[in-house]
Amino acid sequence: MEKDKLEECILQMHEIGVLKFGDFTLKSGMQSPVYFDMRIVTSYPKLLKVVSELLWCVAPRKAYDHICGVAYTGIPLATVISQLQDMPMLVRRKESKNYGTKQLVEGVYRAGQSCLIVEDVLVSGTSVYETVETLRNLQLNASDAVVFLDRQQGGACNLHTLGVNITPVVTLDQMLEVLKRHGRIQDTMIAEVQQFIRKNNVTKIRTKCEEAVSVPANERLIKTFELRADAAVHPLVRSLLGIVTSKRSNLCVSADVSSCTELLTLAQQVGPHICLLKTHVDTLPDFSDSVAQQLRSVAQQHNFLLFEDSKFVDIGATVARQWERRGAWADIVTVVPIAGDGLLTAIAQAALDNSKKGVILVAEMSSDGALRSAEYQEMCRAAAKRFPHLVMGFVSQSSISQSPWLLQLSPGVSVSASGDALGQRYVSPECSVGERGADVIIVGRGVTTSSDPAAAAANYQQLAYSAYLERVKRL
Repeated sequence: MEKDKLEECILQMHEIGVLKFGDFTLKSGMQSPVYFDMRIVTSYPKLLKVVSELLWCVAPRKAYDHICGVAYTGIPLATVISQLQDMPMLVRRKESKNYGTKQLVEGVYRAGQSCLIVEDVLVSGTSVYETVETLRNLQLNASDAVVFLDRQQGGACNLHTLGVNITPVVTLDQMLEVLKRHGRIQDTMIAEVQQFIRKNNVTKIRTKCEEAVSVPANERLIKTFELRADAAVHPLVRSLLGIVTSKRSNLCVSADVSSCTELLTLAQQVGPHICLLKTHVDTLPDFSDSVAQQLRSVAQQHNFLLFEDSKFVDIGATVARQWERRGAWADIVTVVPIAGDGLLTAIAQAALDNSKKGVILVAEMSSDGALRSAEYQEMCRAAAKRFPHLVMGFVSQSSISQSPWLLQLSPGVSVSASGDALGQRYVSPECSVGERGADVIIVGRGVTTSSDPAAAAANYQQLAYSAYLERVKRL
């Protein structure tokens, strides 16, 4: 980055009133002796271009699929960079429209693509965090951000704990040095601003929780599995978290096999390394009560639970019959709750005599183009609240719940592949657990197609649990 270009930019900003000194009330309610109003820059096209060029200069040297400006002042900066670098741009609204597409993010994108975030001023990092969260909920990789001015009030540290690397063009201290060197500011004002920074160098990110808490406010992410087990409403959540803790494994292997012989063999191979085994018995023509009993014996031997991915979706009466035939043998089944409460009521009644049965709601899938609307996710959260003794959590690609007694199971995890020809998209165990909030990762072909499934499972076990330990340590 050209030092002279930056100094000239800072001086011009001071001249036109972008940088002001006095007594100002910030958005947070904090009284500040300095105020930075980047909106003024939009009236100076040449300066706007220079600021945008400086932002691009400090961006990590990566190939990004998209750029997204933080609403609202980050948007014109991102627009200029988009034009200069010929990079597709996404527009993230502060609130969705109630007409037209009703989308919160406008633009053309695919799950798994990367996006660079652009902001004008960094204080606590809340605005950047909200943008990151929205993009990650759409399965976009949003881990890098650039900002013109870092006010040095804890925002960079806050975002780092959320897995966001933010790079500033200039800090407030550096900006003061430039202004002092050119005689634009008195020593008394410098001392006042520096004292303000020292007294206010720790901030909080305000999340969607009802109150502002130290980053992050997501209890599900910051609490250990042991603490969450104690708070769990569902007895099977307590059992599963007990298994996870005792085996140091938050790995679920998806048994992508074509025969029951393969299923039983795989269960024996990976059993010591997993907390859950996920099945699709409707793809196994030779599945029977005898096979189910053998599978339960293996699960008891190696201390893991059985998870039948039935994705029940019909009306209550039909689901009751389906559950008896295809789901009752397993500990946990999946449900897609678009048909309303009837199907959950049906399963709850069918499993009335057995509290050790649970349901996982499918809130998001890992395939390209999968349904992931905010309305549907809210439907899943509401269903979990209405059926606390049945619903254990969600299958999702992002953190859609902050309740520590609910679990997030995330599929589409691989240490090597990025996707397949049928639209499946993969992320690493570290990304799934550390960035996207998975409690349990679901791995299929990464284990089942390995020449040594046991060794592959052991590797995923270690990576996923280490990512969990790092998450609770970091947050």
